[in-house]
Amino acid sequence: MRSLRVIPFVLVTVLGLAALPPVQATASPPLPGGLFRVTEFPVPTPASRPYQIVAGPDGNLWFTESDAAKIGRITPAGQITEYKIRAGSHPYGITVGPDGNLWFTERLANMIAKFSTSGQLLAEYPVPTDNSQPWGITTGPDGALWFTEEDVDQIGRITTNGSITEFFTQNCCFPTFITTGSDGNLWFTEELANQVGRMDTNGSVAYFTPPTAQLLYGITTAPNGVVWFTALAGDNKIGTIDVNGQITEFPVPSDGTGIAGATVAPNGTVWFTENDAGLLGRMTSNGGRVGLFPDGSYPIGITVGPDGAIWIAESQSNAIGRLKILG
Repeated sequence: MRSLRVIPFVLVTVLGLAALPPVQATASPPLPGGLFRVTEFPVPTPASRPYQIVAGPDGNLWFTESDAAKIGRITPAGQITEYKIRAGSHPYGITVGPDGNLWFTERLANMIAKFSTSGQLLAEYPVPTDNSQPWGITTGPDGALWFTEEDVDQIGRITTNGSITEFFTQNCCFPTFITTGSDGNLWFTEELANQVGRMDTNGSVAYFTPPTAQLLYGITTAPNGVVWFTALAGDNKIGTIDVNGQITEFPVPSDGTGIAGATVAPNGTVWFTENDAGLLGRMTSNGGRVGLFPDGSYPIGITVGPDGAIWIAESQSNAIGRLKILG
């Protein structure tokens, strides 16, 4: 029966273009019921470099276009609308705020921006420290937004009214992405220190070092409260960290893949991007690897959409990808 066979291909289609030929999937061990489809939707602006993507409160997906200084919206059907923002701002991280707006970091403009789901830029708030390069952003446990300031080793907090407070981490380490844990703390990756940081809402920090993972990058909180993180180097690992700082690493078998973004589906399946290899990875909630999926060039951002599909920001192929499991 098909549910017990491996169907070792991905059907790839591109909106507005001829369908691409089937692509061989890399799957070891084989994918159970491995029929799935990846559809890629080209971003209208050439070389826009879509970077991060989030499911919005309006039922659409929203993404940053870092090299085009635009915010993009894509419907579950694949229709894309782009909104121009400050030239040269390089938007990177994006999240849904507690006020129902989209909040994103403007890395080179050194600002945090608030954007409505109707497509209006509502406000931009300068980060007090010059050249901080704000990167990742998340809604915190206290009704504010929290963001990383990569070039100055700080974590910032911004209220929905735009009041910013900054907290120093450690003088070395490039804090990159950030998530809110089930324990009411902020958890973030420090790329150069190879550490996961935990900060309470008063700014006190503790650090935890994985055994082998290096260049820690993406981080996300699963529905069961476990925090997952990715590593760009160090024998291709992703890992979990519990509220007590206990770390478990899980190997990814392909080499030199550059594991970047991660998201966790409601059923506990962990999905992650391997940007250097142009792959998507999937693991069960306990870390057992299920398989690898080919995808477009340099996938980075990843999220679960309102349609249950996996949505991916493909930076170099200048597209938004949608992966659906068919059976």
